[in-house]
Formats: sequence, structure tokens, C-alpha cells
Amino acid sequence: MTKQYHITGMTCMGCQSHVESALAEVPGVSHAEVDLKEKVAHLDLKEEINFEQLQNALAGSIYEIHEEKPEPNLAPLPEIKKKKPEQNGSGKYYCPMHCEGEKTYDQPGDCPVCGMDLVEEASSNTSAQKYTCPMHPEVEEDGPGSCPKCGMDLVPKEADESQENKTYKRLLKKFWWSVGFTLPIFIIAMGGMIPNAPVLSQLSVQTWNWIQFALSLPVVFYTCWMFFERAYKSIITWNLNMFTLIGIGAGVAWIFSVVGLLIPDVFPAQFKTESGAVHMYFEAATVILTLVMLGQVLEARAHGKTNAAVKELLKLAPNQATVIRDGKEMVIAIDQIKKGDQLRVKPGEKVPVDGQITEGKSTIDESMITGEPIPVDKKSGESVSAGTINGKESFVMKAEKVGSDTLLSQIIDMVNQASRSRAPIQKLADRISAYFVPTVVAVSVLTFVLWYFFGPDPKLVYAFVNAIAVLIIACPCALGLATPMSVMVGVGKGAELGVLIKNAEALEGFNSIDTLLIDKTGTLTEGKPSVQQVVSGSNHSEDDVLQLIASVNQQSEHPLAEATVRYANEQGVDLLSVEDFESHTGMGVSAMLDGKKLLIGNRKLMDEESVDCPERLLKAAEDEQSKGNTVPMLAVDGLLSGFVVISDAIKSNSAAAIQELHEAGLKIIMMTGDNPHTAKAVAKELKLDDYIAECSPSDKQDKVKELQAEGRKVAMAGDGINDAPALALADIGIAMGTGTDVAIESASITLVKGDIKGILKARKLSHAVMKNIRQNLFFALGYNALGVPIAAGILYPVFGLLLSPMIAAAAMSFSSVSVISNALRLKAKNI
Repeated sequence: MTKQYHITGMTCMGCQSHVESALAEVPGVSHAEVDLKEKVAHLDLKEEINFEQLQNALAGSIYEIHEEKPEPNLAPLPEIKKKKPEQNGSGKYYCPMHCEGEKTYDQPGDCPVCGMDLVEEASSNTSAQKYTCPMHPEVEEDGPGSCPKCGMDLVPKEADESQENKTYKRLLKKFWWSVGFTLPIFIIAMGGMIPNAPVLSQLSVQTWNWIQFALSLPVVFYTCWMFFERAYKSIITWNLNMFTLIGIGAGVAWIFSVVGLLIPDVFPAQFKTESGAVHMYFEAATVILTLVMLGQVLEARAHGKTNAAVKELLKLAPNQATVIRDGKEMVIAIDQIKKGDQLRVKPGEKVPVDGQITEGKSTIDESMITGEPIPVDKKSGESVSAGTINGKESFVMKAEKVGSDTLLSQIIDMVNQASRSRAPIQKLADRISAYFVPTVVAVSVLTFVLWYFFGPDPKLVYAFVNAIAVLIIACPCALGLATPMSVMVGVGKGAELGVLIKNAEALEGFNSIDTLLIDKTGTLTEGKPSVQQVVSGSNHSEDDVLQLIASVNQQSEHPLAEATVRYANEQGVDLLSVEDFESHTGMGVSAMLDGKKLLIGNRKLMDEESVDCPERLLKAAEDEQSKGNTVPMLAVDGLLSGFVVISDAIKSNSAAAIQELHEAGLKIIMMTGDNPHTAKAVAKELKLDDYIAECSPSDKQDKVKELQAEGRKVAMAGDGINDAPALALADIGIAMGTGTDVAIESASITLVKGDIKGILKARKLSHAVMKNIRQNLFFALGYNALGVPIAAGILYPVFGLLLSPMIAAAAMSFSSVSVISNALRLKAKNI
């Protein structure tokens, strides 16, 4: 049996792991799984157990278990002083290995779990452009002009350097300092291996050892001291990681050398040279640390490329705009724009915020948001988005969404959150990593023991060197980076293609989808229906039918309703005021006019309201429906009085996209609120596997449940409020970016352009990312499976080969870089 309990006190993935382990050890619990986001524990019980046993398992910790969801603590929270964020950054930092899921920090530093340098999240907040004087840099103004001190023209001030680049430069500087001190140590150590030892002939061995010791101090205690700090932190918190192994390996080698230098008599003869001096390992320790530093430098540089998509999106946001106030145009900072402001967008400029054109027309390049290269013609009354580029004409727009509400800002925030989310496959790497470091330490100890008892002379030397090599080469960093790097690059690639992925789970899950439920209007069709014909009965004229339908529909936001209102306005029809407007979900609408009840909708609504339907009108409506047209009917006081014929053209690329989705193995079912005749015509033209007409929101939701009960993995694509329940229930919900906010919020994936071709892109992207993750995991696991035995000396009995700790350090550093490089290949993937 399975029971659910509520957990309080958890803040990160480390907390989740601790609670899972503690509860799993309770007698009678066969399996424990904790959901960090929902704060619940799901326990598989072999038998009924006392709740006190579960409480005792967490006793003494900050976590508490509850049978019922605890009431929220409404006590006032203490004021928290937040660190002022960097001028050009977000002030949010996260671990690139996502050790604690989506957790962020308010200042730079090291991850408390794995010790990696925290990475700054790209911010969607655009700071205003500042101007400064070339001669007096302390002068800063909000706009161009002249310097108040010397009169020189002010110039734009360069943006502050990103924290990410500062980290890279800091590590690079330390690396070169390490090289400067390590290279002489390496030359001295290697010089002793040259015949006649020309280096050693200048000074005694003991003197050279003291020189090596002196040169190693800056490397150990300055440039690479952070590795030992991280190792110490990992041990006292028992979050064992790559720095645990590096700290133990390099630290033991250096301390051994210092003791051998100061009190050589404590060592047996096996560790001494012919001159009686203990063999030093200063070069091994410093070379290992320097190579690890090189790996950190290369990783820091590579991290900058993994979220390049977000940075490119950030570049789209302009930092100033031209506002029209009191009939005058003035340039203001982007953060000073208010909702309702009239803005002038000149040729070649970027659209500053989301809004609607009120005067003029132009051609807009939306490729940076939609992924489609063809510019779009825009005229008065049409919407434009922040970051898109104006063509060769000027226009005036009204600001409707500013700041973080713009589409561009929402895209950036969604990409940031998705990049930090954890794919389910990451659990595999987490389980391996949890046992990896202790296992490596055990293998290292075993290596020492085996070489000491069974190795050749000098046994202690061989045992010591090979044990260190095992510690150094077995770096879990590549394993930890395997999944998050691919997810981060994949999410960024999706953003470039106009495919916004809410979380990594959706990115992974889409790869296993076998059934696609898809809406018709706005998804398979253009979603821009137009009235083709008005048909009336004997008791009303065509003008009357159009007037009544448009009068009721003016209160509806449905695309079909908007089409009838637009057509009535074009025909010069006066619209009447109606009362008691009501929407009948999935069927139509109703209202009262001069005491008469008006019904507008499909055949299902007419049947439910027991409307009297003349055979002639029904036959004419069915004929139009068989042609693929939509036919909203009008009933006045219980009598069918006419209908309008509305056509909605199928999108030009729908057929090709459906064919490719079929070839990818997906079963495609169209679900629409439209009538069966129209649905059948569209399904036949697109060669769909099945269709269901006259669907209500509950019908779509029930179909998702039915398919899931059959064991199928279901994706649902839609764009309306009526699609939201099914989008939320489906394994993967796909919302059209041209649809409603409710649908987008309910979905896991959003297609910015609202094009079915985007579904195909999302499918290919999911496949490419999962393939890349599996490659990374195979490489990381294969590397360690091969490297650890070689470092332990498995090749020595047959080939006489041993792996130097320095070579092991180089291999360890480049293993992580190779995983990142493989993930970066996704950027060039043709999808």
C-alpha cells in the first residue's frame, strides 16, 4: 500500500535526499520518494506502521512529517537584507550542476553541495543607457549632451562586465600564476631524471627540494587554496564531490613531501633516493592542482556559451525609446515607459515594449522570437512585440505591456527557469553520484593495500602513487554535468526556434510521446475565420440574421464571434444592445433582445434547447459543413431562423508537419468543438488518424484520461481557454503562443508563433537532447569505468604501464570539458 505524508523544513535537493534516506530506513517501508516541490513523501508500505516511527526517523533534524497538510505559518517574517545585485546582472546565482534543483543564491560563491562556482542568471531587466565624459568618467547622465565640467560631448558608458566573465578572468589569472610557479618545480623534478642530472649538479638535492617547497606555497595557499576549502567543506557536510578527491589526493602528496623535507628519518628506505633524501611529490601536487585549475577555467568559459541563447535574447531589448507626450517626441529610458504611452518606432529600430500599432504600418522582423525568417506586415490595430525589429517605415504604437510583462521578458524568464530544472533522467546520475565518491575512496585504499602487499619494490612508493592516481582520475564532475549542460543548451536552442520549454521534464517526456491530441481552430487552421455567406429562413431576412448574430457575438471573444462582428461592421449593419449574455461551453452563446431569447451555436446547442429546425435549413447547413465550413446557427424563441457560413483555411504547412509527425511514430487525433461534417473534411484533407467533433472541455479532458488509461503517452496541443483542462492533464501540454494566457499557463511547452510546425521542432529537439544526455552519461561512466582500473595499475602486470597522477589530473579536467563540448554541439544541430 502507498501512503502520502507532508514534510516541512525542506529547502533543497540535499534536504530531499536526506528525508528520503531517513524514511526508507524505517522498518516496514519498502520505498520512499519525496517531492521537493509539493513537500510530500510517498511511502510504499509492506504493512501498517506506527506514525511515531516516521516521526522518530526525522527526530533531531529540521524536518517534520505530518499526516495532514500543516497550516501555513502566518507569523511575520524577519526582514531580510538583500545584497544589492550587480548593475548588469540579475543578482541571482545558481549551480551549473543543479545540485539543489531550481534553488538560487543572492551572491556569488561556491555551491554548498558540489563546490562548483555559482553561475549568474541572465536578467531580463534592461538597465537604462548611461552617458559619461571621456575626460571625467565620474560624470554620469541619463542622456546625451555635453560635460558640465569640460564641455565635451558625452559618450555612452560601456556596460558593466558580467559576473560570469569576472569569474572566468579571475580563474584565468590564478591559472597563469599557478603555471608560473609550477613550471620551475616540474623542470627541477624532471631534471633529476636526465642522465648526469645537469640541474642537480648546480645545487644539492636537499637545496632543490627546499626550492620546490618554496615555489609550491603560492600554488597551494593562494591560487588553488579554494580547492582545499571546498574539499574540507564537502567532508564536514558529507556532500562528497570532485573536490573531495582532489583535496585528498593533492593534499596527501604535498603534506607527504613537506614531512619528508622536514623530518626525513620517519620514512623507510623505500621512500628515499640514493642520496638519502626522501623522494618529493611537490611537482605532482602542484601540477595536479594547476591542471584542475585549467579545467575550471575551460568550464567557466564553456558555461558562458551554454546560456548564449538567453544572452542573445537580452541583446534584443533596447535600452531607450521615443515617447510622444504633449505632442512632442522625446527619448527616454526603457524603464520609464508606462502602460498607455504613445511611442514612435523609427525605421531599423527595435520595438521597445509589447503594444498595438495606432498609426502607420511597417514590416516587422520577428525571427528572433518566432524563429521564422520571413518578415511580417503589420498595420494599424495589429500587435507588435518587444525586441522585434522595425523595417523601413515609421509607426506609432500604444504601450500595452511593459517591463517584466512583455513577451520577451517572459520568454527569458521561462528559459532561465527551464534551464535550472532537473530532467527525470538526472535521478540516475544522482543515485550514482551518491555512492561514487565513497566507492572511489574505498578503491583508493584497496589499491594502496594491494600494491603494498603484492607490488614490486619499492612497495610503499608504488602503493602511494597509484592510490593518489585513483583519487585524482575518478572525477564525478563529468557525471554531474552530463544532464544539466544538455538541458541548458537544449532549452536555449528551443528558444531560438520559437519553442519555449517550461521545464526539463517536458523536454525529456516529449521524446516518449506516442499520441498527439490536437485542436483545430488556430492550431491546424489559420484561426482567422471569415464569413462567406448568410443564409436565412422564411421568417427573417439575411440582414436580420446577420444583425442578430453579430449583436449577440459582440460580447464574445471567440474567433468565430469576432469574424461575424467584423463582417457585420464591413456591411454597415447596426448592432443592437442585448441582455443576459451567457456562454454555453463547447456549444455556443445565448442572450435576450426585446424579450426574445436568441441562441447562437452548433447543432448540439439546438438539440439541447429543443429548437424547432426546418428541414430546408438543416439540409443547407449540412451541405456547407460537408465542405469543411463552420456553420453557427441562429434560433429566435425556439425556432431556427438562419445561419452564417464561416471558413477557416487550413495552414499551408499543416499537411507536411502532420506527415512528418506520422513518420516519427505519432498517432494524431483532432478534437474540436466544431461540427462533425467540418471536422471530417479537415481530418480527411490532413490524413489524420481520427477526429472527435463537438467536443466540450470535459470531453477533451476525458479523452486524455481514456488514452492514458490505455497506457499511451499523450501530448495535447491547443490555444483556447477550453483546452486548458486537457493541457494540464496531458503528459505534455503544448500551447500556441497566439492563444490565451490560461492555455499557455497550463502547458509544458509553448510555441511562440502558434504553428503546428513547432510541434515537430519540439519533438526533434527532445530527441536530440535525450540522445546528447545519453552520450554524456555513457562517456562519463565509461571514462570512470576505464580510468579507475588503469589508475589502480591493472595494466602493470601485463604491459608494465602505470598512470602518473599528473596524467590522471589532465584526463580528469578534460573529461568535464568534453562533456560540456558535446552538449554545445546541440547549438549547431539542424532542427
